[in-house]
Amino acid sequence: MIQVTKKERAALAIAGLAEIYPDARCSLTYQKPYELMIAGRLSAQCTDARVNIVTKPLFEKYSTLEAFAEADENDIAEIIKPCGLYKTKAKSIVGMCRRLLYDFGGEMPKTIEELTTLPGIGRKTANLIMGDVHGLPAIVTDTHCIRICGRLGLTKEKEPQKVEQDLLKIIPPKEGSDFCHRLVIFGREFCTARSPKCGECPLRGHLNGYSCKL
Repeated sequence: MIQVTKKERAALAIAGLAEIYPDARCSLTYQKPYELMIAGRLSAQCTDARVNIVTKPLFEKYSTLEAFAEADENDIAEIIKPCGLYKTKAKSIVGMCRRLLYDFGGEMPKTIEELTTLPGIGRKTANLIMGDVHGLPAIVTDTHCIRICGRLGLTKEKEPQKVEQDLLKIIPPKEGSDFCHRLVIFGREFCTARSPKCGECPLRGHLNGYSCKL
């Protein structure tokens, strides 16, 4: 393996994925900032594809932040049932929308610290909002990010916040959000958790000879 620094590895991976997937975008479907917040909560232990199926009727029925804040938790729970943990998630959704409406005037907070005070919002969803809603530096450490960055030798950590801290040291702030979106697509298509398609890997040719750690 060619010896390169973690920052150099990160730069190669960032450039390679940008060429492979030029249109980086969030895989969760939303139109309004609070909808991304809700979709992010629903994505816990659930696929983004299923979340997008569920949020379509959910967002049609509850079309405003006020509607969610006044909603019956049991009704929301019935709609989001396919996402799992539906009772807990329904309670979080109503709680986060009330908090956003009454404590933040309906405006999405612009700091991780404030975002994570909303019911059910952890650092992953908070970072997603920071990057996609506010265009601010963000590292979304989902399972794809943790797995692939480990294989690329960018981190040895497994805990999301520790991975986030490692990546913040080597990834330029303006690149973090798009890089993480591209990791999701790459993780689904090639660098899967089981039986990764290393022989077909489009990123390999961009890594200047250093190999991944499987």
